[in-house]
Amino acid sequence: MHLASFTYQGRDLVGFRRGADQLIAVNEALLRGTPFGGNDAPRDMIALIEGGHDLLAALRQAAASATLPPGVAAIPIGDVKWHPPVRKPGKIVGVAMNNSASDARKISAPNHPMFFLKPQTSLLGHMNELEIRSYYGSVHPEPELAVVIGRRARDLAPERALEYVFGYSIMNDMTGNAMRGEDMVHYYALYASKSDSKTLERREQHLSYAARYKGTDGFGPLGPWLATRDEIPDPGNLDVICKVGSEVVAEDSTRYLTYSVPEILAFLSRFQTLEPGDVISMGTAFRQQPGAQRTIHSADLQRVEGAVTVEISGLGTLCTPVRRTAMQLDGWRLPKKPENAKD
Repeated sequence: MHLASFTYQGRDLVGFRRGADQLIAVNEALLRGTPFGGNDAPRDMIALIEGGHDLLAALRQAAASATLPPGVAAIPIGDVKWHPPVRKPGKIVGVAMNNSASDARKISAPNHPMFFLKPQTSLLGHMNELEIRSYYGSVHPEPELAVVIGRRARDLAPERALEYVFGYSIMNDMTGNAMRGEDMVHYYALYASKSDSKTLERREQHLSYAARYKGTDGFGPLGPWLATRDEIPDPGNLDVICKVGSEVVAEDSTRYLTYSVPEILAFLSRFQTLEPGDVISMGTAFRQQPGAQRTIHSADLQRVEGAVTVEISGLGTLCTPVRRTAMQLDGWRLPKKPENAKD
């Protein structure tokens, strides 16, 4: 099934796709008097996910019916306002540099996956406009497969990790390269000496924190669909295409991910408990095809015109219109007191 979160005629709904251009609201498809029907129908995607196998089976039965129940009307896809499929996940985890094409650029790197977190407010629904403020500096898209967790998990075995996946979606992990550079710190970190735990040693380090350049509002377009796990039998073999306007800036496949979905979930679950509705974005598909004029890294949305689209096999196309706003980064500091001022 392909599920979605959306607003229609002033109501926030979750629903499933019917044909190419219709949606059916879950609360209407599940009839009153039946399990999960009426007031017991899930009101958001996390509630639907937590409903488990029995709820999903009831939905599949409703979706398979050739006719709609009396009083249930199909919703034209063109009449809805899209939300991210999961609107308020407990956490959004991004996987860093998880593409074999980036291996040649690594000066040094750990022999395991690396992660960062994005806030809920970074999420943006399909066809919702992304505001790019001038003070952000350069911003470019990063097309990625998103994994949505179905069951609580800790210390997963990789062989069983896919059993804990509810489904898959598309994430555009927008990246503000300029802000990454601005938030770079070169400093001496203090560590306990290996020879004497009471003695501190200074070690030179370079750090850059991801909160701004990955977590700014709108930097996480997600959707339009959440395809249930059975729709995507092999998440490690999906084609990915990203365009800005009509120009292809990446044409790749999830088979080039350095670490697979099961490996990522198994490793992550050794540090953070996975919960229903959590979103894990698997890392950027960014291979440039021969003859391409531009890559995702040169597709600076401050300068390159057009909406950003990401297409992944079996998951549809996520479209994000872009609006640039001229704005200064000011007004956030308190006025300085004169040096001779008294408290």
